[in-house]
Amino acid sequence: MIFGLEWRLVIELLLLGVFTGFLAGLLGIGGGMLMVPFMTLLLTSKGMPTPYVLKMAVATSLATISFTSVSSVYSHHQHGAVRWDIVKLLAPGIVAGSLLGAQVVKALPGQVLAFLFAAFVAFSGTQMLLKKKPKAARQLPGSGGMLIAGGTIGMLSSLVGAGGAFLSVPFMTWCNTPMHNAVATSAAIGFPIALAGTLGYIIAGWSLHDMPYGALGFLYLPALATIAAASVCTAPLGARLAHRLDVGQLQRVFALLLYGLAAYMVYKGLHT
Repeated sequence: MIFGLEWRLVIELLLLGVFTGFLAGLLGIGGGMLMVPFMTLLLTSKGMPTPYVLKMAVATSLATISFTSVSSVYSHHQHGAVRWDIVKLLAPGIVAGSLLGAQVVKALPGQVLAFLFAAFVAFSGTQMLLKKKPKAARQLPGSGGMLIAGGTIGMLSSLVGAGGAFLSVPFMTWCNTPMHNAVATSAAIGFPIALAGTLGYIIAGWSLHDMPYGALGFLYLPALATIAAASVCTAPLGARLAHRLDVGQLQRVFALLLYGLAAYMVYKGLHT
């Protein structure tokens, strides 16, 4: 055993980290939409407590973003693409929303959370297929509007274990922020989302006494250690390969995979 896990589960989680990290770098997508369904499947097969499996998967997925986002943010910052003024305005709402989202998840039945995640994955797949981008229609709102926007992005991202790009990039481009700045800034706000959301999930599950060994609240530390170690290594490889391949064609294939994962989460919800 390693990290308190059977060797087979360690290998499966490492492969999941390799797979999600590589695809995140290759296609520029958040690993959560892959990680949560597959981790749910793995932990369920190992007899983890059914009411908590999906919540543990979401919490652990969110925590891995705090590791993978650092190298991404550094790279974007080196190119001067991060709008730190936007990050500062969104950050307070993001932290509050991410903390609140974890408490909402604690109260949600596993069935509702499964359906919610299925909708998120299907939405992401449709975005990838249609490649629709909102037209710039306005400027960024004032501090109050940015607080509300950050809170919404943080809470919804925390609910599904994502870094927030599925909301923050469209929001910023709608507010007349150039796409390259929106993507870079979205990577930067992924870190406070992950950090605050992870803390929220630890607090939310702290009082539960029937969690498996290695769990810190809803955060499953052994899975976090194995997946983060693998994904941090493979994400840069995927990013380098993205410049040599027809990523558009790969995105269409990947969108079909997302629909399959959405269907699995619906099935999981119906049988929870």
